[in-house]
Amino acid sequence: TFKRGTRDSFFDALFPIAQADRSIVLVTADCGAPSLDQFRTALPGQYITVGIAEQNMIAVAAGLALAGKKPFCYAIAPFASLRCYEQIKVDLCSMRLAVTVLGVGAGLSYDIMGPTHHTTEDISIMRALPGMQVYTPSDSIMGAGLARLVCEMPGPKYVRFDREVFLSVYPEKADFSVGVSALREGKDVCLVASGIMVHSALRVAEILKAKGVEAGVVDLYRPVPVNGDALVKLLSGYKKVVTIEEHFLPGGIGEAIRVLLSERDIPKRMLSVGLPHKYLFEYGGRKNLHELAGLDDQGLSRRILAFAES
Repeated sequence: TFKRGTRDSFFDALFPIAQADRSIVLVTADCGAPSLDQFRTALPGQYITVGIAEQNMIAVAAGLALAGKKPFCYAIAPFASLRCYEQIKVDLCSMRLAVTVLGVGAGLSYDIMGPTHHTTEDISIMRALPGMQVYTPSDSIMGAGLARLVCEMPGPKYVRFDREVFLSVYPEKADFSVGVSALREGKDVCLVASGIMVHSALRVAEILKAKGVEAGVVDLYRPVPVNGDALVKLLSGYKKVVTIEEHFLPGGIGEAIRVLLSERDIPKRMLSVGLPHKYLFEYGGRKNLHELAGLDDQGLSRRILAFAES
């Protein structure tokens, strides 16, 4: 039941690692957070603020990586991903540099700030980049675990944090190297989600159980690249799979799983539920946007129940 933001748990876990490893450098683009203050005050030589210049942040991090450092870049997710896309492609992916891009505000986290601050295409664009790895932590324990994990990994990484604080769904010191895990067993249908939608899937599974449908829940916390062997094994007992994402469907996790299953010639019925393929200018908060998009618990339950019973 431990509740802490995924971003803050990541930085809290990264701080002692950075104290012991002076090659770790945090590069930020005009973003503050209480969990960042410890880096700024205690490790000033490992903390660089570039100002409102996200593209330059990536270039600075690439230079640091070429000089033997382990850079972490931090900014608001839509700017860290889309605004910096060419720099991530050319400076990080083409040179296979071990730089970790950290973005806060996955999906509709910045709900009332509109499409400029919604992050609903980042998984799609990152999937297109060779060598990129993408993580979407679903609780604070994973947030901390990913900090330890990505420090030792080669190549470029992108971690997309939600702004909401979630109840924990993982035990302390869980292993997050696999990229996917089963959180609930079922037999009728499997719900595959990541980030905030993992918590929706767990609630929806309870609603479905009351209606006689046993739903499993799988957390695909590393959607890029999908660990095909592990995911296929987790889905092997199900004939029907539902993907749930607070993201556009083109290029999202539903599409990634469809490609995986078709490549392996594994027949399964699939339903993909995501955001409508348009920019949302409506207001009223994230809960309201979910209701409008059919991503609220009742909307999801109705669609999945109809699919499970069809």
